[in-house]
Amino acid sequence: MRKKINPFFIFTVLATLVGILIINRPKFEDHPVKTKQNPVQVETQALHNINKPIIDVSGWQRPSEINYDTLTQNISGAIVRVHSGAQVSVEENDASFKNGVDKAYKEHITEFQKRNVPVAVYAYVAGKNVEEMEKAAEAFYNAASPYNPSYYWLDVEDKTMSDMNQGVEAFRAKLASLGAKNIGIYVGVYFMEEHSISVDNYSAIWIPSYGTNSGYYESAPKTDLDYDLHQYTSHGNLGGFEHHLDLNLISSSKNKEETFRKLFLNP
Repeated sequence: MRKKINPFFIFTVLATLVGILIINRPKFEDHPVKTKQNPVQVETQALHNINKPIIDVSGWQRPSEINYDTLTQNISGAIVRVHSGAQVSVEENDASFKNGVDKAYKEHITEFQKRNVPVAVYAYVAGKNVEEMEKAAEAFYNAASPYNPSYYWLDVEDKTMSDMNQGVEAFRAKLASLGAKNIGIYVGVYFMEEHSISVDNYSAIWIPSYGTNSGYYESAPKTDLDYDLHQYTSHGNLGGFEHHLDLNLISSSKNKEETFRKLFLNP
């Protein structure tokens, strides 16, 4: 006589299979969703918004707190941090993993690109020696390159080596050797002069100069550098995000459309 299969046994087997599938489902972190942008739509929208600020964001600006639909109506472009410069000895924090990779860069880039906002990327440069600089540059490129950013920026703010210029150049050279074509540097005039940072090998320069940091544009940086981008406040406010944002504008001495095309529409 044929035995009847216990319904509880069938339920247990099916539940186990479902559990295995859930555990092994592809994760966003493992398979980033890359949006294929329409270049014509990106250019049309960007040039229409060219007089609006350019923002730079990182994991400190949590995606869950951003209304991307609203925010993207108030900007012309976005520069997203991909690497925080942290080494393996540094503990993981709310904004970046222990290996230095920013926790929010994938979501930021995907959400901006989904809405036809042109995206560049940056890495905070903080290696303690040439080897660490090159390792960070490789991690930065490997994480960012699948999204085809228009520019790779080096954020140079802290002295982490005795010869900081050597370290920064090692980072830049490694990035270039991996295939990054457009490489710029973000550096304060005083820091650049104090630590003899050369900007000769970069195709674009981005300078922070806040004035009273009121949240509004006050004046152009006092420098003879032929810079392209000016970060004029870290206390900006835009619809779509309730906290402060870094706001940037094309240099007032440059042709705005020509420079914007260089920084955002020529990947």
